[in-house]
Amino acid sequence: MEVDGTLLTILGVAAGILILTGWVEQIYKGYKTKSLKDVSKFLMIFISAGAILWLIYGIIVEDVFIIGTNLAAIALMMIVLAMKKTYDKKLRS
Repeated sequence: MEVDGTLLTILGVAAGILILTGWVEQIYKGYKTKSLKDVSKFLMIFISAGAILWLIYGIIVEDVFIIGTNLAAIALMMIVLAMKKTYDKKLRS
């Protein structure tokens, strides 16, 4: 089955927006509540590892959408991880 390049672009952009919106919502909620205790460190580690592998794959195949989405995802995950570390430390104090 042949798929139009424009359709693939739309699909890639939509997928990226959906994935990144989830992280933005988590950051917003965490900032508002000052709590990320329900976010698993293991979840963050596995998703980060997957995003890094997708980034490497995107670089190899030279796909700007895969590269951009995963760079942004890694940046957002770093923010969530930093917030989690900060807020969890305050809970223990």
